[in-house]
Amino acid sequence: MKYKIVIDSCGELLDRWKTDEKFESIPLTLTVGGEDIVDDESFNQAEFLEKVAQCPECPKSSCPSPERYRQAFDCDAEHVYAVTLSSNLSGSYNSAVLGKNLLSEDKPEQKVHVFNSCSASAGQTLIAMKIEECEEAGMDFEQVIKTVEEYIQSQNIYFVLENLETLRKNGRLSNIKAFVASALKIKPVMNGTPEGTIVQLDQARGINKALVKMVDYVVENAKDSAEKVLAITHCNCASRAEIVKEEILKRIEVKDVVVLDTAGVSSMYANDGGIIVSI
Repeated sequence: MKYKIVIDSCGELLDRWKTDEKFESIPLTLTVGGEDIVDDESFNQAEFLEKVAQCPECPKSSCPSPERYRQAFDCDAEHVYAVTLSSNLSGSYNSAVLGKNLLSEDKPEQKVHVFNSCSASAGQTLIAMKIEECEEAGMDFEQVIKTVEEYIQSQNIYFVLENLETLRKNGRLSNIKAFVASALKIKPVMNGTPEGTIVQLDQARGINKALVKMVDYVVENAKDSAEKVLAITHCNCASRAEIVKEEILKRIEVKDVVVLDTAGVSSMYANDGGIIVSI
């Protein structure tokens, strides 16, 4: 096997990757009301969202152990790459780096690189697609790293949340602000920064107006879009994702489009009805 791509479970897998030995998802663990839920193929989104809605406490996630990453990196692939959730949002990146270092003690010749996605969800998926593209094009290990790191810096990720409860529960939104926002149906338009943090770009009254504003930001900032892939992930709202896709494609040309449902970690952050767009 020439290469392997390891993605923590905040990044959604394409269907074709799920049966391809070159790809492996490393699960984070979600905790809701004292119950641990492993974010792997057994994850049930509907049950999880119901548990989150009923629990007064904020759901939490814990990253994979360095040993779990070491195991994933210890393989017969010539080149191994990991794509993790932004280091400013999770300890997954640091854990993966420690896993790489553990393997290096026994197998210093194994080529492993850990990419800090500075992103999440759809952003991680696109990074893995870029690695695959570079490897299939025959680039050497160092060329792949350079190309993908540049790609990460060019990425933009946006999201609109239908439900603000997770933000309220984890202290990112005060009870008063959350109440007023809910009462007035105000929805934030959020953006991931180049450093991998989250900022609010805008807001609108009602989910549809917020989505329109998000599409405006996507279109305005999509440089050289015809050479890029558009990724949209949604949390339990496939029809909404299709509408967003159609509105974006009316205004810009892209190389390809992928639409995916959120796995566990992304479902926790986006909550029911959330939409994430990356390009």
